[in-house]
Amino acid sequence: MTEEATPEIVEPAEDVQIDQRKLERLLYEIELKQNLGLGIVGGLAAALVGAAVWAVVTIVTNFQIGWMAVGVGFLVGYAVRLCGKGIKKIYGIIGAVFALVGCLLGNFLSVCSMLAKEEGMAFFELLSRLNPAAIPELMTATFHPMDLLFYGIAVYEGYKFSFLQVSPEALSGLVETGD
Repeated sequence: MTEEATPEIVEPAEDVQIDQRKLERLLYEIELKQNLGLGIVGGLAAALVGAAVWAVVTIVTNFQIGWMAVGVGFLVGYAVRLCGKGIKKIYGIIGAVFALVGCLLGNFLSVCSMLAKEEGMAFFELLSRLNPAAIPELMTATFHPMDLLFYGIAVYEGYKFSFLQVSPEALSGLVETGD
């Protein structure tokens, strides 16, 4: 078992002792169920869905809402947790990266939808005509310093929510019984 796989454990009360063999067994069982590939697929899918929802909300409200980034971060982190079932640091990193990707893509799609509306063309027509070299300039022109705050929260959520949560029942089974 690697040191990296050890989840953060809160110190028990003085009269409670953790059975190290049971803890190692629990961590081993969790590691067997981890699935990095599914965690990546789940994170990517959630980033794409979150970005699309962000763009749709922008189109419907005709207003770019920075708080959508927070939703994207949560969605991605939850998807990585649900699909990957991991406790290693890599799951948090995957969640953080895909949360940022989802935010950037959501912001990009939102800007494209507003630009398409302004130019009087269909969204997908604008996307098909957009020169990829113009994307950094487009994103820079629409950047606001407050975006960093929302992206930061999303990255934090993507990281934090990506880890498997061990049930209270499983934790209670770690207490030494004195057998």
